[in-house]
Amino acid sequence: MSEPRVDATRIRDHVQHLGERHPPVDLASADYTVTDPTAVRQRFGHVLDYMARVEMEVERNVLELAVLLPGVSETDRAFYADVWGPQEEHHGILLDTLGQHLGLPPVVANTDDVPARVRVLGALAHLPVVHEVIRLLYYLTGAATEKSAMLAYQAMSEGLGEMGEGAVKRTVVDAIKVQEPGHFAFYRLSAQEMVQSGAIAGWQLHLARLLRSRSYGLVGAVSREQRTDFGGVIVELGLDEQLERNVRDISRLETQLLWAHEKGLQVPGYALAAFREAAAMYRHRQQSPPLAA
Repeated sequence: MSEPRVDATRIRDHVQHLGERHPPVDLASADYTVTDPTAVRQRFGHVLDYMARVEMEVERNVLELAVLLPGVSETDRAFYADVWGPQEEHHGILLDTLGQHLGLPPVVANTDDVPARVRVLGALAHLPVVHEVIRLLYYLTGAATEKSAMLAYQAMSEGLGEMGEGAVKRTVVDAIKVQEPGHFAFYRLSAQEMVQSGAIAGWQLHLARLLRSRSYGLVGAVSREQRTDFGGVIVELGLDEQLERNVRDISRLETQLLWAHEKGLQVPGYALAAFREAAAMYRHRQQSPPLAA
């Protein structure tokens, strides 16, 4: 069964409705009442710290997008600058504040350091044929990131519910969780429109496959230490218990758009390997004795 056709008007309307229906979470609406702070910190402290950092780095992400995607459509600009950016900024503040209520130190986030590799790609992005490849990869990365966040927030919500921590579950985690599917939908629709409309040629798809398979990254994880920290999110939330199914869900869009010619492919090998390696590195860190001071 073929995918429904997507056009620019549908994407524009989605962004407009997303901004109208889901303004940034009111920071004053959060209730940080926690019955057992120690237990919540032990169970979710690592996850909170990582996810708060990633959400708070949206300011740098917006700067990177301005470099990577010069001359983007008004719909793209409205999404990342007027809708996604402000929402994610509040998500970071909410998670960081919750962490501090639990006794964690304030999150240290990189909000303004645009990497050299991004500037190099940005220079190449002025060439239209390269720009379209980068734009498709941006949508695929965004979709995978948002799907990862959806799984993480769902696991956190369920865990807090099991612990009887209804206040922070409802006013912090669930308030954030409800905004992530709209972000995912934007990336999905945008990527589908590019492929369906013929905006990207066959050789560009081939290049996108090559680049994606060689540069696949985990959200918020640039260094080895951060990849290990991401592995902690996977393990601490129990997402490693059905890792292949979860990565298949996270990667479904790029499997459909980049690897449709590979009949029977369920999950890109590079994606599954990245998640497995991160989880393994975190388990190794947990088993290794700390170095003496």
